[in-house]
Amino acid sequence: MRFRSILLAGLGTLALAACSKPEQQVEAAPPPPPGAVAGSVAADRDGDGIIDGYYSADGIYHPNAVPAPPPPPAPTRTGERG
Repeated sequence: MRFRSILLAGLGTLALAACSKPEQQVEAAPPPPPGAVAGSVAADRDGDGIIDGYYSADGIYHPNAVPAPPPPPAPTRTGERG
């Protein structure tokens, strides 16, 4: 009787385990690249394969802003009397 109870419990466990679904891992979306607007779609307006800007959900085009170059270095104080 004891063997039958253990066998019945084991088969019940196997039957229930077969019905379970594995947990799916949900990964977070990567952050948008610099110059992008969150929740937007990349746009290549001139067809050269480089992203030129982004279209937001309302259809507005946002061009990538090119950062200004750094200022030139200050002049040195060398001269006649160095």
